[in-house]
Amino acid sequence: MMNLSIDQSNLYLLLPSKISWMASFLAEDKGISAVEAIKQLYSSEVYRKLEDEKTKKWHLGPVALYEEFEEMT
Repeated sequence: MMNLSIDQSNLYLLLPSKISWMASFLAEDKGISAVEAIKQLYSSEVYRKLEDEKTKKWHLGPVALYEEFEEMT
């Protein structure tokens, strides 16, 4: 049987799709490039929490994560 649990060693597999969605929202909302949006997201407090499995932020969808990002900026 496959191991389907998320832990710190495999969390990185979930992050790119969440960041991609969030970057699309940010680029559209702020009128910035996708690259700039990605840079802002990867340097944010929300990302630091997202990449730490203990926070369980990976459970949240991109909309909820983006709303949190907006609240923190």
